Amino acid sequence: MPFDSDKLLKSTITFCLLAIFSANVFAEQGLFWKVEAPSGKSIYLFGTMHTDDNRVTNFSPAINNALQSVDAFMVETLAPNDPSVFMMPDGNLKDVLTEKELDKVYDLAEFHVMHRDAALHMKPWLLAVVFDSPKPLTPFAQDNLLMTKSEDLGKEVIGIEDTKEHFGLMDSFTLDEQVTMLRAVLKRSPATKEKDFERLMSVYLAGDAKKVAALDEKITGGMLPAALWNKMREKLIDGRNAIMAQRIIEEAKKKNVFVAVGASHLAGRGGIVARLRDAGYKLMPVTQ
Repeated sequence: MPFDSDKLLKSTITFCLLAIFSANVFAEQGLFWKVEAPSGKSIYLFGTMHTDDNRVTNFSPAINNALQSVDAFMVETLAPNDPSVFMMPDGNLKDVLTEKELDKVYDLAEFHVMHRDAALHMKPWLLAVVFDSPKPLTPFAQDNLLMTKSEDLGKEVIGIEDTKEHFGLMDSFTLDEQVTMLRAVLKRSPATKEKDFERLMSVYLAGDAKKVAALDEKITGGMLPAALWNKMREKLIDGRNAIMAQRIIEEAKKKNVFVAVGASHLAGRGGIVARLRDAGYKLMPVTQ
């Protein structure tokens, strides 16, 4: 099967976030929000889980109605036009991994329906994202389906971050740091990945953002050296929340928007929900 750059991009959206939401209990926990802007425009803010599991892809009428009512759909980033963004600029994994580790890469590449040569030349951080999934990734994940629904409805689709900015965050990690991420994933057994996925799904269906964050810390943070995990969290979650919240605010001055972001971006004092509230917006959980 040819190397599918779009599929690989879609797997990056939730890297190290591992946070998710329930399709039926958002209102009780405040995980699906309607945000009233001073301009009179509306923002619908929705947390996503990057999986095609049908437990999260059967959208409620409230979500479908919200999509129909807006002018634009906002997602963290759009697919890049140039697939070279996925590839190491120089060298390949043979230069940094042991023979045993390479054998594991080959096995996982086959499992995820990826050409061996593509895997060898892919940036280690992105390969870690793909390989950490307990099943092959498809283009039919929750966030991608929301975007497709929006396109079918004729909505404008906007990337909150441009491609260069989005991928530049991970490219700011050194090769050694990226290889550390990949090695951590290579050590994980299929059974462990599946178990963690089901734990996350359970938290998702419970709709508890605090438990999501705690489980994220336990699973992803537990795989990596503390300094590297702290750096990742600062760059991928905390630092981006302020920027994304401001861009959502700017877009909502002009149009009604539906915003789909990874769940970890919503929760906590530095999350998008708190940032919008601190900026004077009125947030109301959507009843489903």
